[in-house]
Amino acid sequence: MTITKIPAPSVDVITDDLAGWTKVEGEPSMKTWIEYTSPDETMIAGWWEATPGTYYAEYSGWEFVHLIEGKAEITPDGGDTVTVGPGDAFVFEADFKGHWKIIEPIKKHFTIKLK
Repeated sequence: MTITKIPAPSVDVITDDLAGWTKVEGEPSMKTWIEYTSPDETMIAGWWEATPGTYYAEYSGWEFVHLIEGKAEITPDGGDTVTVGPGDAFVFEADFKGHWKIIEPIKKHFTIKLK
């Protein structure tokens, strides 16, 4: 059995907004560190940080999140707003579409199952 520990951000940071994410309010920015890619390249894991503002996000893969710092209101299209904060863990299905309103700067661990 192999175990891969996800280190503190250690690889080159990606500073471009992710595919499927569009700024809709304010001037939020994001940073992504992909610290792990599975051997078959169907899963990635790492860190993500974002500053206050609102994005409209369209997910193409399933995602597990563990929020380390910050606060956000996440509103799926046609759904109720969910407020998340430090220590919260949650999952997005691959068809998620909706708004991320980042209230306080975000730092999260993520694992994404790519299609």
